[in-house]
Amino acid sequence: VRVLHLKENIASLARLLASTSHGGFPVVCRPKPDHAEVFQGTIKRLELCMLLENEHIFEPETNDETFSSSHPLSYEKITVEKLPNLSRLTMLLNRYTTDPRYQQLFINLDPYINKSAMSVQSHFSLQRTYIIFRTLGLRHLTVVDRQNRVVGVITRKDLMPFPLEERLRLQLAPR
Repeated sequence: VRVLHLKENIASLARLLASTSHGGFPVVCRPKPDHAEVFQGTIKRLELCMLLENEHIFEPETNDETFSSSHPLSYEKITVEKLPNLSRLTMLLNRYTTDPRYQQLFINLDPYINKSAMSVQSHFSLQRTYIIFRTLGLRHLTVVDRQNRVVGVITRKDLMPFPLEERLRLQLAPR
């Protein structure tokens, strides 16, 4: 599972977006230094792309207590339902992954994540998961363990009847 952190490095975020086509990502944080990373919410790919087009919100690394976006973008600015300019985005991602300055810059995702995102536990019923997808019109759903650690993501494609039936048949077939 590819997860993001509340405080995410610009260069690694750009590499992730350039190397995957995922529509959204779970966001995790470590509540205390000696604790495991736990699920905080989700953020969509398009929202990440909009954030990366606004360099003024990037900050140098600081400790968690003082790291906050002094000028967070408005809700309207990042929740655009259109695709960003792909050639501009490709150029930005390339710059962010190759220019060493961006290794030291971070973005605070906390103001932008969906903190009320749905998740299901790893032992949750497949039938009920399907019902949740259908009734809420979800595209993806984060799977967590009993300690709220991210262990997977289920997409709508995963629950399409034929591939699901085929996977179940292969899983249940005698070895």
